[in-house]
Amino acid sequence: MPLIQTLQRLPARLLYLALFATAMGLLGFGLYLQHAKGLEPCPMCVMQRYAFLAVALIALVGGLHGPARTGSRIYAALIGLGALAGAGIAARQTWMQIDPPAIPECGPGLEFMLESFPLGEALPMIFRGAGDCAAVDWTFLGLSIANWSLMSFAATAVFALWMLVRRDAR
Repeated sequence: MPLIQTLQRLPARLLYLALFATAMGLLGFGLYLQHAKGLEPCPMCVMQRYAFLAVALIALVGGLHGPARTGSRIYAALIGLGALAGAGIAARQTWMQIDPPAIPECGPGLEFMLESFPLGEALPMIFRGAGDCAAVDWTFLGLSIANWSLMSFAATAVFALWMLVRRDAR
């Protein structure tokens, strides 16, 4: 039986739980790189983590809920929005790594901002990007963390689109 037919027969609940596990695995790997390898995330990386977390939580709720067709489509749309938001951030960071700006746009690191500024002032700085967002500190198969993140968000968006249009959503 072809893979697509096998996936089509799986319940939405199982597919959402698989997405939850995948997103949590990616977040766990990011934490491993941070705490075991000493790679400090820039604010753009932190925002991508928030997008992965949003996708994971929506997928968990969808997996626990076991929705019918309409509910599954709502979860898929929300997951797609989270994936597109994360992909936009990852794409911007990828572009900054390919063509670093002449004057760094990032500014001070996340820890410095949170220690030095009230949260209301630090949040807008985080959304603009701070730290060295254009730096490539780690690669695997020639791709940076931002590149892998972009591909993961793109795959998640394709998953969400597939869940939106699939016939048997239960």
